[in-house]
Amino acid sequence: MTTRALILGCAGRTLSAEEVAFFKDVQPWGFILFKRNIGTPQEVRALTRALRDIVGRADAPVLVDQEGGRVQRMGPPHWPAYPPGRVFGRLDGSAEAVARLGARLMAHDLSDVGINVDCAPVLDVPVAGAHDVIGDRAYGDRAETVARIGRAVAEGLMAGGVLPVMKHIPGHGRAGCDSHKGLPVVESGLAALAAQDFAPFRALSDLPMAMSAHVVYAAIDPARPATQSSRVIADVVRGAIGFDGLLMTDDLSMHALSGSFRERTEAAFAAGIDVALHCNGEIAEMIGVVEGTPELLDASLRRAEAALALLKPAADFDLAEARATFAAALHQAA
Repeated sequence: MTTRALILGCAGRTLSAEEVAFFKDVQPWGFILFKRNIGTPQEVRALTRALRDIVGRADAPVLVDQEGGRVQRMGPPHWPAYPPGRVFGRLDGSAEAVARLGARLMAHDLSDVGINVDCAPVLDVPVAGAHDVIGDRAYGDRAETVARIGRAVAEGLMAGGVLPVMKHIPGHGRAGCDSHKGLPVVESGLAALAAQDFAPFRALSDLPMAMSAHVVYAAIDPARPATQSSRVIADVVRGAIGFDGLLMTDDLSMHALSGSFRERTEAAFAAGIDVALHCNGEIAEMIGVVEGTPELLDASLRRAEAALALLKPAADFDLAEARATFAAALHQAA
């Protein structure tokens, strides 16, 4: 059975008969979970198992946004609360070690319930006056800091058997509005973008997966956001940044994009995206996305297979000791 170049969300903590039939027919490459899908650990395990049973692939990607801070889909009472990325950037000499340990602990939480991909690290570098949709999610306001800590987070996740997705390539830090609600247009010149915004992604261009930004970069393509711009994807993402991993869209249901869902999706694939992402679990919208999504083939299939080949069993570690060490480091910093 063919696999479609698609990652889809579902509506609740269990799958409806309509969802089971839809996913079985569509055969998406992967799935993404949100807070609405998260119950007890037992419920999440049952859901991830059910999703993989539908597509018949034991390693089918199941994603989640688990950054810490305000973007944490799994939290108390069943899982710890993790700090936002900015906290690690304030730790001076211990930043990388503590960030790596925090990501390793997150990976334990995720893999324990069958989630094998985390949409992190955030490699955006915010600037003064930008919208706070990134804000404290960023590890700092210098590209070098963001790259160092982002690398540590990616290493911690992979040590725990979870693949990282760097976002939002080629950089969301200058956006003047929230792309969930509108289309940001960045007017900065190419030299400034290359020196700051693109730099962390260039430093981590060897990572297996990245998520695109629904942002217009006027100096590169004033007509289209990066997700739908062949210029941005070819010249910047694949060119200047040098990323050859799997490139997925940010959520196609976000209001930064316009047109029907089929049109949004077709524009992204025409621009060079590998995999489309639709998150809200609304089947009426997903039908249009499916209509615009091809099979996972050729270079995109190669990139998808290369990413999944990096999934390794988690290295052994003492969970209780790791949690205590992480808590002590954060307490000392506070």
